[in-house]
Amino acid sequence: MDQMMGSVGTYWFSKQAGKEFSSVGGDINSLSNSVEGGAKWLVNKIKGKMQKPLPELLKEYDMPIGLFPEDATNYEFNEQTKKLTVFIPSVCEVEYKDSSVVRFFTEVNGYLEKGKLIEIEGIKTKVLLLWVKVSCISTEGPKLNFTVGLNKSRSRDAYEVVRGGILVDKF
Repeated sequence: MDQMMGSVGTYWFSKQAGKEFSSVGGDINSLSNSVEGGAKWLVNKIKGKMQKPLPELLKEYDMPIGLFPEDATNYEFNEQTKKLTVFIPSVCEVEYKDSSVVRFFTEVNGYLEKGKLIEIEGIKTKVLLLWVKVSCISTEGPKLNFTVGLNKSRSRDAYEVVRGGILVDKF
């Protein structure tokens, strides 16, 4: 009986594996999009590139390493177009050491340039009592500027430490 169950399990596994990897030769990108969490690095390695940690990428572009919540480790970055997509497990808010609060959607998109993230989708910040969409974040010396229909400057130092996010119900 054990031998029969082992054979059935082996058959099922080989069929599932065959389905999953049959498209690898033709389109590895579709496999990349279906891979979750920590296994994404393997697909990038197969494609011939190793993804650096998000804080390292941000530092390279003169942005504070603690800009995104600490569980935002998975991202995609196109070096030609400079499009950055950061994946966050759930909608969350982060309070920074200057008491500012930023809310993140599960996917944040924008274009990363030296010292700024522009055309942002997926980030809001609280201004007075309202949550407003952030369209641009730029650095200017010790300041981090948030463009939200008006320009809001904050201390860059407040964003230099990666912090955890607090789960919220909606974006």
